[in-house]
Amino acid sequence: MTKAKTGVLRYLEDFKVGEQIETETFTLTRDNIVAFAEEYDPQDMHIDEELAKGTIFGQLVGSGWQTLLITLKLILNSKRFGDTPLIGAGFKDVRFHHPSYPGDSLLVCAEIMDIRPSKNKADRGLMDVYVTTKTTTGTVLITQTWTLALPTKASIATTESAPN
Repeated sequence: MTKAKTGVLRYLEDFKVGEQIETETFTLTRDNIVAFAEEYDPQDMHIDEELAKGTIFGQLVGSGWQTLLITLKLILNSKRFGDTPLIGAGFKDVRFHHPSYPGDSLLVCAEIMDIRPSKNKADRGLMDVYVTTKTTTGTVLITQTWTLALPTKASIATTESAPN
């Protein structure tokens, strides 16, 4: 589900603390759970239904890493940042609350918690976003805080004055 470019760049000043983002959904299937796990997280609980029964989950579950990457994809596809690249400056407080299962439909809710200009670069600033990935039935899977580096409107002047 790749969306076309919007042609819109959003700058740090375009966002407000308290602004919320809710994404579309992504449904996990047995096949995409197993395919991801075989490539990146080859553990029994992610690749083999019979062996998964002997784990603490008792059944096949999605990799937390897969859920994190789906979270990123859903945020990007929401186009709430326009075509502004999301540059990760850090992430913290990642908590895995509940596993994901085949058939779960995931969505992301995020809230902008803090916005601040860079202390030494006028063309950028930082934004802290609290991100919650959950199922459409309300089960919280993962919470985390992202710190994103975004351009400021001062970056427009910097770009326009740069020699060709």
